[in-house]
Amino acid sequence: MAKMPKTDYAKRAGRAHPVLAVCYDFDKTLSPDDMQAQGYIQSVGYDVLNFWREANALAVCNDMDGNLAYLYKMVQEAEGNLVLNRKALEEYGAKVALYPGVEEWFGRIDAYGRERGVCVEHYIISSGLKEMIEGTSIAKRGCFKKIYASAFYYNERGVAKWPAQAVNFTNKTQFLFRIEKGVLDVNDPAVNDYFPPEELRVPFRNMVYLGDSETDIPCMKLVTVNGGHAIGVYPEGGDREKVRRLLRDGRIRYFAAADYREGRELDGLLKHIIDKTAAYEALERKHIEDGRESRAECRT
Repeated sequence: MAKMPKTDYAKRAGRAHPVLAVCYDFDKTLSPDDMQAQGYIQSVGYDVLNFWREANALAVCNDMDGNLAYLYKMVQEAEGNLVLNRKALEEYGAKVALYPGVEEWFGRIDAYGRERGVCVEHYIISSGLKEMIEGTSIAKRGCFKKIYASAFYYNERGVAKWPAQAVNFTNKTQFLFRIEKGVLDVNDPAVNDYFPPEELRVPFRNMVYLGDSETDIPCMKLVTVNGGHAIGVYPEGGDREKVRRLLRDGRIRYFAAADYREGRELDGLLKHIIDKTAAYEALERKHIEDGRESRAECRT
């Protein structure tokens, strides 16, 4: 297969403002429950626990990826109960609950970034369904630069027939590399190209990853060890032991309640990260400029 041209997504070097990429898991990070459990599972006559139990058993018995198993089960259980098309999935997505403050979060954080000279971009990296996420109010408002999530292939009648994309906890990391290099198209092999450090669109130090559980560990660890900011979130008033363990194990740098309202801990934490990004990148630009001048002087 011929190699596709490198994506000219955005100017990678010499940007007027540094980019901070804030990447989110979705279920139990932006929403308090699995999206499939907020309408779809009930509509096919299933108890939520039984649906997941059977999907997990299907994966185990067939050496099957867990996400492929739940996508298969969604198609299987829809037969005779409903038409599983994009419109139906977006309608389920429109009913998905969000944590307090999520609706206002993106605009407020973007505005704070602009005040500090930082371009903030938001990305979803989720094992949930892209079509459902696209049906949420925040996605319809264009809050996300890109949504990476599991998705269906639809036949000529628009009915979901086959997985088009299955995002699991390990292959989530590829999307961080796409964001790093500005190669956002999932079919663009330029993600494997070498980029000099100064040409990376979003260095890992300028990434934030928000997640809630063990399924986020590969992304959390990748961001953390490369100087970025991984944050574990937990329900307000809920058990913190999971995020405490993630911190003890070096997976995350911080944890906070999943309360996205202004003035709450998570709001302050992101603003501190934006402040740090602005200061660090000003110093990094000075370092690069001095290096260029030094090399030019040596040539004369």
